[in-house]
Amino acid sequence: MLRVGWLLVAALLLSACGLPALEDRSTSRALMTREGADTPLGQMLAPAVARHPGQSGVLPLADPVEAFAARMLLTSRAQRAIDVQYYIWRDDLTGNLLLQALRDAARRNVRVRLLLDDNGLSGLDDRLALLDAEPNVEVRLFNPFPFRRFKPLGFLVDFNRLNRRMHNKSMTVDGQLTIVGGRNIGDEYFGATQDFAFVDLDILAAGAIVDEVSQDFDRYWNSPSAYPIRQLVAAPRAGRVDALAGQGPDRSAEARAQVEALSQSALATALRGGALDFHWTRVRMASDDPAKVLGSAQPETLLLARLLELLGRPEHSLDLISPYLVPTEQGVAAFAALAEQGVRLRILTNALEATDVLAVHAGYARYRADLLENGIELFEMRRQPSPSRSKEKAGPLGSSGSSLHAKIFVVDGRRVFVGSFNFDPRSARLNTELGFVMESEQLAGAIADAFDHDIPDRAYELALDEQGRLVWLDHAVGEPQVLDREPATSLWKRLYIGLLSLLPIEPLL
Repeated sequence: MLRVGWLLVAALLLSACGLPALEDRSTSRALMTREGADTPLGQMLAPAVARHPGQSGVLPLADPVEAFAARMLLTSRAQRAIDVQYYIWRDDLTGNLLLQALRDAARRNVRVRLLLDDNGLSGLDDRLALLDAEPNVEVRLFNPFPFRRFKPLGFLVDFNRLNRRMHNKSMTVDGQLTIVGGRNIGDEYFGATQDFAFVDLDILAAGAIVDEVSQDFDRYWNSPSAYPIRQLVAAPRAGRVDALAGQGPDRSAEARAQVEALSQSALATALRGGALDFHWTRVRMASDDPAKVLGSAQPETLLLARLLELLGRPEHSLDLISPYLVPTEQGVAAFAALAEQGVRLRILTNALEATDVLAVHAGYARYRADLLENGIELFEMRRQPSPSRSKEKAGPLGSSGSSLHAKIFVVDGRRVFVGSFNFDPRSARLNTELGFVMESEQLAGAIADAFDHDIPDRAYELALDEQGRLVWLDHAVGEPQVLDREPATSLWKRLYIGLLSLLPIEPLL
């Protein structure tokens, strides 16, 4: 009888898991740079763009407050169009402030297209449906779950599809300026929470690269995986609309303080004065074919293939920063081959005390000794800043924080990748990703300087002792302390990581 009951439940799930047809979905395209040249942003940038034909201006956004200020300020300055694409959007202070800013822009007659991966949303259906009801806004959910109340049920009936996600992060305004990098939308990404924060990096860009990002947004927006939210979520009832209106983020003291901080930021001052300090150079975009989430993309259309082409084979050095690092046997072999040829390899990832995804740490931990034996220099970011450091900025990675989230590769001190791609099987095979490859000795030098001076003070350096056992060197205070177990972790957590490392879950990480 129990078996029959489960079969009935399965049948009900299967019957309810279908997604709506897309025959009536509209097709639209982005505003190109030349079309937005008459906007205030276009006019501000025109002289610099004219002086650097074919190049792009890049401005690293390491400070979390500046990163949020960039998004809010550009939204407030928009005149024609805003295209927004993110993996995670939190129902919190910064998430709701930015939703409100997008609504305000739409009411100024700005077209807003908001594309969000459905896995990164929780509790926002009504707010997004309400935003979608604005005349100049359309919200689409990428690779959506069929069940709105309890999304994980979808994995029971369609795991292969729902396990693949859109991890891209971009925001483009009036076809003139774009922000691409590692940050999602939420308080922990923008320094708006006291208990946990991510260290991350975005790039604010102008010039030739902006049209590439816009065209890439279009292929995701018009892809078979992008569903208008109105086809999935019913419009909220009148009482719920009133309740949401009464919960506006601008009503709180925290929101007022956040907005005040943004108005006083260095970026706000520079934008008001039309004096953004861009570094002009050659920038190329790498992204996955959105068909990757359907398992139908060709290998040559994937970001990894493009990234290998753009970055080239390292001849002298490779600096790699990845919060979620699972090198796999193939990756370790590739690193070993480079080291054998004299290439210096340095890697920064999260320590166990700092990671927010324990399963990924388990997938990484088994390769640490192999990496060290092959001459790779390995560092693990601590959760808290060392006692010797103040709260000042620390190069391109900003101020000390709780957990690393930036994704940066530097080849031969010249070519730099910044984007959403982690060095793990999930980014390579399952999720779609996006990033920039920049020809910039300036930015590459800043990363190298961080490895030389800042990272050893903010991270543990890993080594093998005389018996070949893994040890952690803590350089924070005076002479290095040698630790023979995962720092600042409990026995139970270490045992749990050991258990996870035995499971065959690497392809999912």
